[in-house]
Amino acid sequence: MRRLLGFLLVPAALLALAPIASAAPGADGTGVEVIAHRGASADAPENTLAAVDEALTQGADSIEIDLQRTADGHLVLLHDSTLARTTDVATVFPDRAGEPVGGFTLAELKRLDAGSWFGPAFAGERIPTLAELLARIGDRAGLLIELKDPASYPGIEQQVADGIGAPRADLVVQSFDHDAMRRFAAVAPDVPAGWLFGTRPTEAELDAAAAVADQINPSFRVTDAELVTAVRARGMETGVYTVNSEADMRRMIDAGVHRIITDVPAALRAVLG
Repeated sequence: MRRLLGFLLVPAALLALAPIASAAPGADGTGVEVIAHRGASADAPENTLAAVDEALTQGADSIEIDLQRTADGHLVLLHDSTLARTTDVATVFPDRAGEPVGGFTLAELKRLDAGSWFGPAFAGERIPTLAELLARIGDRAGLLIELKDPASYPGIEQQVADGIGAPRADLVVQSFDHDAMRRFAAVAPDVPAGWLFGTRPTEAELDAAAAVADQINPSFRVTDAELVTAVRARGMETGVYTVNSEADMRRMIDAGVHRIITDVPAALRAVLG
């Protein structure tokens, strides 16, 4: 309601003229937050504690991870719909390599090597649970949780709300599934929420998001200063994914985004520095 009222108070004729104000400060005070995509996934296997540790070493303000649910109800960090790309499932469960993540129990997932595919130094890395991730991060960094395919996991919105515990300003939940984000807003209204977009959001989509979301998080390829201004005028912030080149980082900084999601947090930190 706060966001919606804020939008209604902005005269429509002024939206195109609204200046780009300074973003909320990141850890370095430059105004742009450094978000490590699936951890520091250019230097460690994505969505593992090794990638989280590396992201912290590289100075990330926050860690972005993907969340799914096991067959026995545990929340785990995984991006793909199957385990084939990032684990040795074809060796451990040769007849089940193509099965969805949600068809495996936590005990079965813990048998898998989630690091060797990336490099021998990470052999034996395991798939972490949300609880293990929260314990590892503590208060050293924020967390950006993406709900992957939440329609396949009925009730996951409430489960995530319960799993993260007391709301904190540096913990955000996001998804491309905007119906799921509406459900999440209903069960966890005090937890900051983000709407992901693969294409440039329309004015109507921004208006719809403003009623329940805190962030609009689109691909950097569809983001410019005009979009950032339109998002800010509606009382929300903008985070872009996944930005890995220095030129694109600088373009997004110039556009006024609040946060940048990157596989290489150290490189972004150097640009900001």
